[in-house]
Amino acid sequence: MTDFKNNITRLLRGEEGEVLTEYKDHLGYSTIGVGRLIDKRKGGGITAEESAYLLGNDIQKRMTELERKIPWITSLNDARRGVLLSMAFQMGVDGLLGFKNTLEMVRTGRYEDAAKGMLNSKWAKQTPQRAKRHSEQMRTGNWIIKDGF
Repeated sequence: MTDFKNNITRLLRGEEGEVLTEYKDHLGYSTIGVGRLIDKRKGGGITAEESAYLLGNDIQKRMTELERKIPWITSLNDARRGVLLSMAFQMGVDGLLGFKNTLEMVRTGRYEDAAKGMLNSKWAKQTPQRAKRHSEQMRTGNWIIKDGF
């Protein structure tokens, strides 16, 4: 890091502070990090590149946690592993781990039964379209991605 970049980074962290969650600045606008305005009322937000960077970090973090808690996930094909990662992304790893019977069916290769189990859940009632796509992806082992993405 150049001297200027290092020093200006230190200066701004000292002046602005660093808050790793959303907070209101002195004018009441939503801000994050080191004075990063995210309040849409003032044109704040992040770029698509920043969103992709954050998503990549989140995927890696969640996958690492899943591999630690259910190591057999690495034996699944990409599409089935993707379903479990997506579910963990939506409800947290501990939320996914609550699907004990369904996870056992996935672990033992009973994908048709696992797909049915997924649809017979509170999660499926709360997000029915996502659950239908994910259960079909689990059943077939083929990616099913929402239109437009």
